Amino acid sequence: SDDAKVYIVKFTDPACETCASFSPFIKQAMGAFPGQIKFVIRYAPFHEGADGAVRILEAAKKQGKFWETLELLYRRQATWTQHHRVRIDKIWPLLPEVGLDVERVKVDMKDPRIAAIIEQDLADAEALGVRKTPSFFVNGKPLEPFGARPLAALIKAEIREQYPE
Repeated sequence: SDDAKVYIVKFTDPACETCASFSPFIKQAMGAFPGQIKFVIRYAPFHEGADGAVRILEAAKKQGKFWETLELLYRRQATWTQHHRVRIDKIWPLLPEVGLDVERVKVDMKDPRIAAIIEQDLADAEALGVRKTPSFFVNGKPLEPFGARPLAALIKAEIREQYPE
């Protein structure tokens, strides 16, 4: 919800296994507090070639398929990553699973605005001291220490603060 008072910002790399493992947890948190959380994805494509996967995600957004594509990439990581390196050629055959026009993705991912998004996210990540993915911020507060339980505690604390009963 754009009216939400609790913002969760996740710096992610589509090739990051830990990022993928945290995806269901964020869905659960959003389901537990409907309308109270706004989830924002920022990119930190630290794995070799991950910027290509980010470009695919942003091109998928132009077809209204961002979230489906992100879930697909997380779910099928073992198919398109090898030794923490992205194999773009292994992603193309997966994209029709979520109804994407692959040829349109290949054109759209070259849009200079996508390069600008990646550059800005990387600059912001550096300014915030993001060194690994995923890195979470809840209402601007960094998740420290890292983990599912500390993230749940931070989200609940912000919910209580922003939505007192």
